[in-house]
Amino acid sequence: MGWRRKRVPQRGRKAPPPQLHGNINNLYFPIRWRDRLHWDSPNPAAECQRPRSDVGLPKTRARPDHVGKSILWKRVGGQSWAAQGGAGVLGAFSDRMSSLHRGCRAAMPPSTWPERTSSTLSEAYYQPSLTAEYDEDSPGGDFDFFSNLVTKWEAAARLPGDSTRQVVVRSGVVLGRGGGAMGHMLLPFRLGLGGPIGSGHQFFPWIHIGDLAGILTHALEANHVHGVLNGVAPSSATNAEFAQTLGAALGRRAFIPLPSAVVQAVFGRQRAIMLLEGQKVIPRRTLATGYQYSFPELGAALKEIVA
Repeated sequence: MGWRRKRVPQRGRKAPPPQLHGNINNLYFPIRWRDRLHWDSPNPAAECQRPRSDVGLPKTRARPDHVGKSILWKRVGGQSWAAQGGAGVLGAFSDRMSSLHRGCRAAMPPSTWPERTSSTLSEAYYQPSLTAEYDEDSPGGDFDFFSNLVTKWEAAARLPGDSTRQVVVRSGVVLGRGGGAMGHMLLPFRLGLGGPIGSGHQFFPWIHIGDLAGILTHALEANHVHGVLNGVAPSSATNAEFAQTLGAALGRRAFIPLPSAVVQAVFGRQRAIMLLEGQKVIPRRTLATGYQYSFPELGAALKEIVA
């Protein structure tokens, strides 16, 4: 058996979009091999390096990885962003991924390494622009702190050699119920206090959580897929268009802007860039591989989320 789709009904609401649950004998997604190997443990590499009989590592066909934390949180690793100067985020992302892979490589010979995907952040990789259009072959990853962070994360996740098929999915802002970006935006928009951030002219690369899961599944299942895929929706939108569309989905006006000075004061200069500047990111290779989006348009995606 491979992966299976599972719906978890919620009382009084429509069931959420499909989430993926790996079969222990085939692949796992994405947090744990049941109760044997926990990705969210304090030291996952040490668990990998334990004797195989203790961990019970199953033979896996493919492995998706996603390690990280919201870079807009005020605290990372128990300390404030200012106290760490961003170094803690580097540790939480690239160091943890490198440690995990070193342990797993020590536990399994190269001939048994599974096919794998990893997920990074497209909004940080490509340089902000009001006019440029970026696809998977566009340059980036070397112009500021966060672009370098994504580059180091992708490098840490890469296995050596060409014998293993590997895919990197650079995701946009993930929209879904119960947290994430929407968890911070819904209350002010429901109260009629929502609006564009800064000028609102910056592009807002987004994707519905169901489509992000779908792209990861597609990358795992389709043997012809390899390299970088942009995990963003095919229809682009500016921040102002996003605010108007979310307001319309909630039946509220969305005209109160959040000034740039306030964003910089709250989040600091480095993290404010993520909100005040944007990129038009196109999933050209994702579409070319044959993936078909369930939510290609912003309006339909937001209506499904807030329904």
